Amino acid sequence: MMLEKWFARVLLICGVFSTAISAFVGLNVGTDVSNLPSPIDLVAILKAHQITHVRLFDADAHLLTALSNTGIEVIISVTNEEVLGIGESPSVAAAWINKNVAAYLPSTNITAIAVGSEVLTSIPNAAPVLVPAMNYLHKALVASDLNYQIKVSTPQSMDLISRPFPPSTAGFNSTWNSTIFGILQFLRNTNSYFMLNAYPYYGYVNGNGIFPIDYALFQPLSSVKQIVDPNTLFRYDSMFDAMVDAAYNSIAALNFSGIPIVVTESGWPWFGGANEPDATVENAHTYNNNLIRRVANDSGPPSQPDIPIDTYIYELLNEDKRPGPVSERNWGVFFTNGSAVYSLTLSTTAQINGNSSAVFCVAKQGTDSSKLQDGLNWACGQGHANCTAIQSGQPCYIPDTLQNHASYAYNDYYQKMHGIGATCDFGGTATTTDSDPSYGSCKFSGSSNSGTSLIVPPSAAFGPVSPSSKSSRLQVPETGSLVLAVFIFVFLFDVNVYRFCPSLIG
Repeated sequence: MMLEKWFARVLLICGVFSTAISAFVGLNVGTDVSNLPSPIDLVAILKAHQITHVRLFDADAHLLTALSNTGIEVIISVTNEEVLGIGESPSVAAAWINKNVAAYLPSTNITAIAVGSEVLTSIPNAAPVLVPAMNYLHKALVASDLNYQIKVSTPQSMDLISRPFPPSTAGFNSTWNSTIFGILQFLRNTNSYFMLNAYPYYGYVNGNGIFPIDYALFQPLSSVKQIVDPNTLFRYDSMFDAMVDAAYNSIAALNFSGIPIVVTESGWPWFGGANEPDATVENAHTYNNNLIRRVANDSGPPSQPDIPIDTYIYELLNEDKRPGPVSERNWGVFFTNGSAVYSLTLSTTAQINGNSSAVFCVAKQGTDSSKLQDGLNWACGQGHANCTAIQSGQPCYIPDTLQNHASYAYNDYYQKMHGIGATCDFGGTATTTDSDPSYGSCKFSGSSNSGTSLIVPPSAAFGPVSPSSKSSRLQVPETGSLVLAVFIFVFLFDVNVYRFCPSLIG
């Protein structure tokens, strides 16, 4: 009878996944937020934007209840503070499963448990109990007959890989070899997946100029700047792919294979301090839109081309109560009223089609400020660009940077004049892009939310909600007052296919 039951499960899963296997984009949901919307309003934001996969940083009872009967697939988390107790006691692990998992099934679609967050690099003293904690939680799931539905893993940072480039020779920091070996053995034995937090933003800003920013932003590289692994001759078009491949090769270096990687965190901050010049709206817009396009093509990195990279963007809202640099509080893609921080093409269908009809002219990154100022002066003067929107108090004045103002002016001139032969050059300080640089209420000339481009309507104002509009209730427009585009279209299939139907991935 048990064999028949198991076989029926496998047939069901394989039958479903044989029809379509596609990568998805989900969102991390952090709650370290001032004026945090209620759980009902948070879920309303997710549903309004058709977000179907989320990762929580804990197992909040109110949020899990609000997620019931939505169909949204949920990764819940054991906090770092809880890891020690669970890793020392099977009974504590069983109680945690009963309280935070079994109590919400089947109405809340919990699919995985993330044990801690970057435990080895953030709280190394808990390393000895990390694998025991994972084992105890899995055994508690087995006892409740939930292990087929819910997988257990633990998110790890790229900092765990001491030699990320070239990817072919990447390896984990040998200090943690025994623990990592135990993690990989657990993942293989339970048919789970490796959770990786991969941030090209940090790879770029901490890289001392080794790699160009275009490489971090998924932008095309010139022929003289191609990034090639000298050992495999694999060409890497993005730092993201190189990071994922570095993790795959690090796993292989410990003689493990067949363990898929899910990127549990990736993103780009849209605002930073004076010493964080790369944390900009334009870069965040470019990175996240290109990340979604990358995931939507359903391919893996060069070493694993047949394994798509399921990815969770960091994050839903700006966690403005987090400590650290300014950028740490500005990763969110939505404000607390549910409006977008910047235009974000979330539909995977739209990513394939793109917004090919629109081309924008923007200031190049890293351009000499004096040349940029000259270009801005010319565009707003002799070039007759309409620069009203970048004046103080106007919708495109913030962020008050030369790069932002020049981009707006360059584009306004270009949209008016390129039809009669004008170019996007401005003394070598400008370049064209098909990514709409509009944000909040700042609309660049040539931007359009019509047609099939499926752009998320941005916020009515750039920045947090003003005091007069703060509310614990989500401001949902009446039908017809705002045409919401189709946002995240995520196929309702997950990485479990790799575990039960290996023949489907070649």
